[in-house]
Amino acid sequence: MEGTQVSVKLLEELREVLAEDRVTTNETILEQHSSDESYHTPYLPDIVVFPENADEVRDTIKLANKYDAPVVPYGYGSSLEASVIPQQGGIVIDFANMNRVLEVREDDFLVKVQPGVTRSQLEKELKKYGLFFTVDPGADATLGGMAATNASGTTSVKYGIMRDSVRDLEVVLADGSIIHTGSLAAKSSSGYNMNGLFVGSEGTLGCFTELTLKVIGIPEHIMAARAEFVSVDDAVDAVIAIMQAGIPIARVELVDEEAIKQMNLYSDTDYHEVPTLFLELHGNKAGLKQDITFMEEIVRDMRCRQIEFETDTAGRNKLWEARHNAAYAFIHNHPGRKQMVTDVCVPISELAGAVKDAREAIGESGLSGGIVGHVGDGNYHILLMLDPGNPDDIERANQLNERIVGYALERGGTCTGEHGVGTGKQKYQEREHGHALSVMRKIKRVLDPDDTLNPGKIIE
Repeated sequence: MEGTQVSVKLLEELREVLAEDRVTTNETILEQHSSDESYHTPYLPDIVVFPENADEVRDTIKLANKYDAPVVPYGYGSSLEASVIPQQGGIVIDFANMNRVLEVREDDFLVKVQPGVTRSQLEKELKKYGLFFTVDPGADATLGGMAATNASGTTSVKYGIMRDSVRDLEVVLADGSIIHTGSLAAKSSSGYNMNGLFVGSEGTLGCFTELTLKVIGIPEHIMAARAEFVSVDDAVDAVIAIMQAGIPIARVELVDEEAIKQMNLYSDTDYHEVPTLFLELHGNKAGLKQDITFMEEIVRDMRCRQIEFETDTAGRNKLWEARHNAAYAFIHNHPGRKQMVTDVCVPISELAGAVKDAREAIGESGLSGGIVGHVGDGNYHILLMLDPGNPDDIERANQLNERIVGYALERGGTCTGEHGVGTGKQKYQEREHGHALSVMRKIKRVLDPDDTLNPGKIIE
């Protein structure tokens, strides 16, 4: 691109509006922005820019329109479905320099941040006010990226997903105009739900330059537990019973035998290699004492082999660190291979059958893999290891993914619970949404008629 007369002019004009040191064609930086954490094929962008405010994002998009260059918003690069891979080249907008916590409105339980703020950065800032942000996808992703993919994670069973946590977005549209999608109010019946439209749009409808997020007070008491079961069915039945009993479960994660094995190797734990639930409860000390007693009775009735509780911070952190590192455990223990992470979500009543079918599918594929899941909301993942240079591995992995997605859709589920569509889940959109997909295409054409913003993603 830089060899053409148009691209030279684009580069010059970008450097005029952003400053020369924040516009680059450096090969190493282009390479760093060519991929995400998935197995999907990397593509080099032509230019990477580092804006510091919404006006610079607006000016970048206007220049992109002038020179017919695609624009791809980029946070931390931790996506798993090629959402940030610049498959048509163009300009990558890296929000690393837009990383300030702008305002903590503690009386309103709101925080205003720039899109490059990471989850751990926000957590550190909120602790000063006795507050915390509830969405925890495991990876230390940026808040802008989390909103773009409608991320969720381990705490969604109690607190909801990213879409539930966004009160307002500042968005730069494809024509360079800047809008707000919500307000500071706790509720509104005014107009269409624009937050719901833009959260999960993966940069195809606009670039987020500011987010207003809901936060809550840090719980008085936190209790974590690890419960081992004879079978996946028993573990899932226990979760359903716990939720029906009204126990304030904040996290409940299912980890299968193979995933426990890999976690033990990586995290230096010695957990029994059986279907296991990782749980956490939030509340006040007196109330949780009763809830824990009740929960123990429930899991025993579901053939729980053993349950162990962690009350101190170090014990809880070790438990959740092992769970969050499950994906990295597989990568570390399979050198030279890449990871495909599947992401289907089914009604909770269908989860046990889905996990058993997935385990069977892994065995038939001949590939190494384990299963982890946010069992409280029916979302589970296969951590599948493959050789990206081996077409047979890719084919077997794709067949496995087709199988579990088909299983989910036939039972009223979805092809992606939290990772997003990118290009990896595009082929399932029509099967899942039917005629509604044509409505989505119309929205895209109205807001981005020239297909400037993250072209080729979500909607083909």
